[in-house]
Amino acid sequence: MSETIHIETTINGRDRAFEVAANLTLLDVLRDQLGLTGSKECCVVGECGACTVIMDGIPMNSCLMLAVEIDGRDVITVEGLATDGHLNALQQAFLDLSAPQCGFCIPGQLMSAHALLQRNSDPTIDDVNEALGGNLCRCAGYLQITEAVMVAAKAGKE
Repeated sequence: MSETIHIETTINGRDRAFEVAANLTLLDVLRDQLGLTGSKECCVVGECGACTVIMDGIPMNSCLMLAVEIDGRDVITVEGLATDGHLNALQQAFLDLSAPQCGFCIPGQLMSAHALLQRNSDPTIDDVNEALGGNLCRCAGYLQITEAVMVAAKAGKE
């Protein structure tokens, strides 16, 4: 039986306090304990980016982080991008340009793109490609994904 640790954090703008087993990953806690299933479990070795979340403004692979590492930190998951049930500009651009193919990689793609647009509101194609370099798409929808990020950046709403 693993030791449990009390953590206090902010997830998607909401202060949270809860107990976590010391050996659980952030991905496991998000999905299984908190019901935030947008982040996907795929490779579990940090290669695919399907589990990407933003911690203190930096995209992170939640499959590689222990949940206790978010104590005192600010975390955003894909569920935190929409406001009052309305998609943000980035999510809308993904839909408008048919960026989601099977959709499995899209939460991670969105989170990496969101982090980019938070730090660089006028990225180049090379900036987008670099920011999304850790996110794999099995359906090869990279062109539409990159275009969607550029459209969202141009909209200036991110």
